[in-house]
Amino acid sequence: MAGSTILKPIVSKIYCSSSKAVLMVRKRPPNVNGGGLVVTDSTQKVVFSVDGCGILGAMGELIVRDGDGTAILFIHKRGGVVQALSIYNHWRGYLMDYDEPSKLVFSLLDPKSPLAMKNAVRILVEPKGRVKGWDFEVVGSFVERACTIKDRRGNVVAQMGAKDMMTRKDIYYVVMQPGYDQAFVIGVVAILDNIHGEATRC
Repeated sequence: MAGSTILKPIVSKIYCSSSKAVLMVRKRPPNVNGGGLVVTDSTQKVVFSVDGCGILGAMGELIVRDGDGTAILFIHKRGGVVQALSIYNHWRGYLMDYDEPSKLVFSLLDPKSPLAMKNAVRILVEPKGRVKGWDFEVVGSFVERACTIKDRRGNVVAQMGAKDMMTRKDIYYVVMQPGYDQAFVIGVVAILDNIHGEATRC
């Protein structure tokens, strides 16, 4: 029953639906508001948007906004010597508080070497403390718009697919399972978009 769905908030419970939802993700061209992503629901209402380098002017930084344009999540790619020596790119997602990054809520590890690329993209929900060291993973191909986000028990959180073969690079859908945090999933999608040099990258 929908009423018994357990909500699993990461950004906020207000972004968790008790029923399955289909979100449409559309890439903004670089010459339209600096590029990025626009996310709509089944009624074509804008529920999220993502600003990237074209708007922020900084590489490796992303902002997820709600349907009203309020910044809710700041994401950045970690730099420095430790990062340079790692076989993973480290991304971190922070809640926004009065337009400033505040609490760290998740980290994403993206394999950057050919040897490590056989591994799935892994996501850790903060604070840490999990025995296995990760909470979610991305499997499949983002480039082909055929990937799935699963939790560490193998449960499907969200699935991405092409709207049609002609426009799959510009428009695709994300099927959200009940209870999971849609803002968090769009944050992960935004990172995948940036990793693959798409709408959020300059």
